[in-house]
Amino acid sequence: MVNSSPVAARLNTLLGTPPRRLQPLTGGMIGEVYRVDLADGRTLVAKVAQSTAAHLSIEGYMLRYLREHSRLPVPEVLHAEDTLLLMTYVEGKSHLGPSEQAHAADLLADLHGITQTGFGLERDTLIGPLPQPNPLTASWIDFFRDQRLRSMAQIAHEQGPLPGSLRSRIDRLSARLENWLLEPDQPSLIHGDLWTTNVLTRNGRVVGFIDPAIYYGHAEIELAYMRLFHSFGAPFFDRYQQLRPLEPGFFEERSDLYNLYPLLVHVRLFGGSYIQMVDAALRRFGF
Repeated sequence: MVNSSPVAARLNTLLGTPPRRLQPLTGGMIGEVYRVDLADGRTLVAKVAQSTAAHLSIEGYMLRYLREHSRLPVPEVLHAEDTLLLMTYVEGKSHLGPSEQAHAADLLADLHGITQTGFGLERDTLIGPLPQPNPLTASWIDFFRDQRLRSMAQIAHEQGPLPGSLRSRIDRLSARLENWLLEPDQPSLIHGDLWTTNVLTRNGRVVGFIDPAIYYGHAEIELAYMRLFHSFGAPFFDRYQQLRPLEPGFFEERSDLYNLYPLLVHVRLFGGSYIQMVDAALRRFGF
């Protein structure tokens, strides 16, 4: 029976009403994810982890931050602790046709217009299960070099399969980022982990963004990752550039350079062909 499961008992205690059904959902890189149908008619999503090392409270913080500081549609967080995140259920699919992409461009152009003083955030966050340091930094290039490239290269080397030779090449590239990257006029609030499965759509519109990895950075790093796995194409970028034109060289050079960061994340988590993709990106820039 549903009510006899530890998850159901915990939810009953927290909500004061028993779950009528728990349905496992995909996307549980950190713990397990359930659709929760309650006896009072509400439908929620519960992320459950066995260890406080999952830091689900940080995901709750990020969703609340987006909800409070932007108009981006995200689930409402009802409860957040390191082993349990409870939020509203968003009915939608991960389908990104032309109309959905154009709507996403409207939403993200608005998000990227939200600024603060300094790159980073008031606290460190996560990208997936991995730490994402966010000390406030005056220079975007300094921040990207130290808190993204070198930081994740160290993690991918010490905790994953990144060879020392590749880490050394990343260090050498990092010392010359000024040759390619641009300092933006202002930091932009970014979602930080945008690909197909983290965008929920319905009836040609985006109805929810999930699994954020927020901080204030250059909007280009967000846009680059959206190209990496071909999640977004011309319908998105054509509309986005009508609202926030991109500087020349983004598609030709800077996009590939920025994508070293998510590639290093994937090296740490999955290894395999992502190591070769990092190698190819470094060679492209002469390292």
